Amino acid sequence: MSATAERSESSNGANFSSIPILDYSLLTSPDTKPQFIAQLRHALINVGFLYLSNPPVAPADIAAVIDYIPKLFALPQEEKDKIRMVHSPHFLGYSRLGAELTKGKVDHREQFDIATKHETRWREGEDVPEYWRLWGPSQVRIYLISSFMGDLLMHALQWPEEALIPGFRATFERYLDQVQALGYVFISLLAESFGLAPDALNYFYDTDEKMQHRAKIVQYPVVTDADADDQGVGPHYDAGFLTFLLQASPHKGLQVQNLSGEWIDAPPIPGTFVVNIGKALEFVTQGLARATSHRVLSPRASPGEPAAPRWSVPFFQNISLDAKLTEKTLEFPPEILKLKEGRGEVAATDSVNFTEFNQEPSGKVNLIGRVKSHPDVAERHYPALFKKYFPDGLPRAGSAY
Repeated sequence: MSATAERSESSNGANFSSIPILDYSLLTSPDTKPQFIAQLRHALINVGFLYLSNPPVAPADIAAVIDYIPKLFALPQEEKDKIRMVHSPHFLGYSRLGAELTKGKVDHREQFDIATKHETRWREGEDVPEYWRLWGPSQVRIYLISSFMGDLLMHALQWPEEALIPGFRATFERYLDQVQALGYVFISLLAESFGLAPDALNYFYDTDEKMQHRAKIVQYPVVTDADADDQGVGPHYDAGFLTFLLQASPHKGLQVQNLSGEWIDAPPIPGTFVVNIGKALEFVTQGLARATSHRVLSPRASPGEPAAPRWSVPFFQNISLDAKLTEKTLEFPPEILKLKEGRGEVAATDSVNFTEFNQEPSGKVNLIGRVKSHPDVAERHYPALFKKYFPDGLPRAGSAY
C-alpha cells in the first residue's frame, strides 16, 4: 500500500496513510502560531514525519544547490576519488557507489558527506575522549617529509577543486548555515508543542563553537536491470534528533512505515523539506516524539521515459558529543502524555533500534556507527576500534547494522 502526501490535521492517532504538511509561515502571526503548534504536536506523536513548506531558507540558495548536484556527480571519477572519505578522520568526503550495506544488502547510492564549519577539539596525546575526533573541518593534514626543510604541514580540502565547480562550496556552506539555524528554531518549537519551555532541550546542545551538524549529497542511480535490487538505502531509523531532507529531483523513492507496517510514499513536493524524528529524540521524550522507520528505493527505468537518477540532500542535526540521554529527565504535562496512549502500538519493523543511547555518550554511539559504516576510514584513523569490530580484516563494504 502507498499513499501520496496530503494535508492532515486529524487527531486520530491510530494510524496514518499520508504525511502531514505544515506551513512555516503560520509562525509569523500570533493568531496562526497555535495552529502550527497543534499540527506539529500531531505529526511528532502520531507520524514522526512531516513536510515543512515555506521554510526560512533562501529559495535562491535551495535552487542553486539543486542546480549544482548533477554537476557534482558528473565530475571525473579521479577528481571525486581525490576527496574520498578515507582521507578524513572526521568521516567527511566522497563515497563510491555500493560502499555501504543496510542489514547485509548493498545500498545503491553514491554520496558526499559534508558538515558545518568546525574546528576539532581533539588533540593527539591529550587525555580527551576519542569521539571528539569525530567532528572536524572538511580538510585533512598532509605531512611532507623533506631532508632540507624538515616536516612541512599542508592542508588538503575535502571539497572538489573550485575551478571544476565554481561557487559550489560557498553556496553549500551558506545553505548549511541556514538549515542549521532552522534546526535550532525547530527544536524550540518542538519543546513548546509538548508543553515545555522553548529552551527545555538546550541541555543536549553545546555552545556554537563546540557543535557540528552533518549533511549528505546523495545520488541514487537508475536501476536498469528488471531483476536487480532497487534498495537505495534499506529500512532504518535516523540516530539523532532531527533530519531535514531536501528532495532534489522529482522521483518518488522515500517511503515511511506506518503503525501497521505499511509503506507510505513521501514523494517530493517543491518548496518543502521533509522533517523526521531520530531515535535519540524519541528516547529523551519518553517516546512522545516518534522515530519512524523509512527507506529509499532507487528509480527504475521505465519504457519511453528518460532515465535519471534520484538526488537528495539530508541534513542531520546533532546533539552534544558528551551528552548522555539518561542524564536529563523531561517533565511533560499529563495531558500531553495521554496523547501517546491514543497512538496505538507500533508494528514490528525491519529497522534497527539504537539501544546504545542509554549506555554511552552520544559521541561514542555515533563514532561506533561511523566506524562500522566506513571500515576503511576506521582502519586508517581508528586502528583500535577497527580491530575490535573487524577482527578478520577489512570487509568489502561497511554496515552500521
